[in-house]
Amino acid sequence: MPLTDAKIKGAKPKDKTYTLIDGDGLYLEVNPKGRKWWRFRYQKDGRRNRLSLGVYPHITLKEARLERDRLKRQIAKGFDPSLKRKEEKRKAGASEAYEAICREWFGKQVQSGWSERHAKTTMERVKKNIFPFIGKRSISDLGVEDMLGVVQRCERRGAVETARRIRQIMSQVFRYAIAAGRAERDPAADIKGAVPPARKVKHHASITDPKKIKSLLRAIDGFDGTFVVHCALRVAPLVFVRPGELRNAEWEEINLEAKEWRIPEEKMKGGSVHIVPLSTQAVEVLTQLRQVTGPIGYVFPSVRTPARPMSENTINVALRRLGYDKTEMTGHGFRSMASTLLNEHGWHKDAIERQLAHTPKDKVRASYNYAEHLPERKRMMQAWADYLDSLKAGGKVVPLFAKAAGQSSD
Repeated sequence: MPLTDAKIKGAKPKDKTYTLIDGDGLYLEVNPKGRKWWRFRYQKDGRRNRLSLGVYPHITLKEARLERDRLKRQIAKGFDPSLKRKEEKRKAGASEAYEAICREWFGKQVQSGWSERHAKTTMERVKKNIFPFIGKRSISDLGVEDMLGVVQRCERRGAVETARRIRQIMSQVFRYAIAAGRAERDPAADIKGAVPPARKVKHHASITDPKKIKSLLRAIDGFDGTFVVHCALRVAPLVFVRPGELRNAEWEEINLEAKEWRIPEEKMKGGSVHIVPLSTQAVEVLTQLRQVTGPIGYVFPSVRTPARPMSENTINVALRRLGYDKTEMTGHGFRSMASTLLNEHGWHKDAIERQLAHTPKDKVRASYNYAEHLPERKRMMQAWADYLDSLKAGGKVVPLFAKAAGQSSD
């Protein structure tokens, strides 16, 4: 009896692979993992042959029947579909190579809305860790050992997280190939347990006790390093951006008159423009620094060449010179410091999150909401700078409470 969609959907996996017959050589093969493959069996010149027609539901029942009928017409004309397919694959050559199919998959992902940053990172990983080893080989010839070899190369150099991501990418490419009928299984899925689990995220060390913050700020004022690094240390707690965003700041992004720093989307982790309202204190420091490193180029250039920003470790090294080890304070810790205290003092949670550039998962919304809560954020950034100044002075502490700055805490 011919198959129906209801019967196919209701087919459950069993201990062994089994088949559901449709007729005229067409049947569905259900493996123990529940994957359903269309097969076409036929005889030619006294030999029994079998062809794969793709995986259900990517290939529907109707489409499988149409393909079966097309193949039957070929056979009736004296052609052997199996030999014809082999010849097509031979002619296609490189198009069936893993690299070619991977690039096809990559192009689809970019079209679906991947950010430029994510696309660039993914392709760099693939070019470095996958293509040199299996890129030229036919995807249908690759097996579990090949997948294991790729990820183990990453593990041997200590890049466990890269190994995990590489396995995921390879698996996604195989699933794409399976859906297109160009591969029958995903060997990368079989090594999932062989890749060490991702390391737990370690929170960056931060100081949130007001008394300890006072000591830190006073230590920063007394920093005896270069003027550029001293200014970076003074600005970091006032803007609490990510260390990479701070060190890559350029003068063309900063409007001292408008008291605003606009970080372009290509520099942001979330891939959207970020506005940093500048307090009077931040403007004062930057005005002094502009006389040294401005008016164009990097705000905090490298000591070796102004054509490059300061090193990613500069802030942390400076903190070590001040006596703070990595378990006490880091450059990233200024973000936690601000987030903790602003939340404790009743500032609007959404304003805080937006100022921290914690963008929503909705990519469309993220690209348009960079100015959300901007009036509150301006008041908040000035109140934060005033609060830090009062802590450092050691006298009467300026209230950080949202209502004290004229903002509702609702």
